[in-house]
Amino acid sequence: MIKIEAFKIIGIETETTNENGQAAIDIGNLWAKFYTENIPNKILNKISEDIYAIYTDYESDFKGKYKTIIGLKVDSLQNIPSGLIGREIKTAEYQKFIAKGTMPNAIGEKWQEIWAKDSIIDRKYTADFEVYGKNAQKGENSEVEIFIAIK
Repeated sequence: MIKIEAFKIIGIETETTNENGQAAIDIGNLWAKFYTENIPNKILNKISEDIYAIYTDYESDFKGKYKTIIGLKVDSLQNIPSGLIGREIKTAEYQKFIAKGTMPNAIGEKWQEIWAKDSIIDRKYTADFEVYGKNAQKGENSEVEIFIAIK
């Protein structure tokens, strides 16, 4: 268990569901928009170049609708550029997982593993997130941290 203090993020979002593979399409499109529209360069007050993919506003559990936000950590939610959104993720306890391998396949496999353990991981379904840091783009040796909010 890891306690992570509240943090702020600015980025772009979409609402999706894991039903019928919809999340893979919607989140894939969100990532494409993030890069083609050069979202990182539009974000002011960033405190890190690490990219965060946040899963929040869960309708129920991993089977219901939820929102995905892709963005960067910032020190302030003032001056949010047009077309972007800002959110504060509250302090919480998390369980940490690491997806290892070629992305995005390794991420998908790790989430399948997490969902399979849903009955034994006491999830809060408040805000879960992935951190794409310096090791996220190393081909088959890539690593992305996944944090799951727990009770």
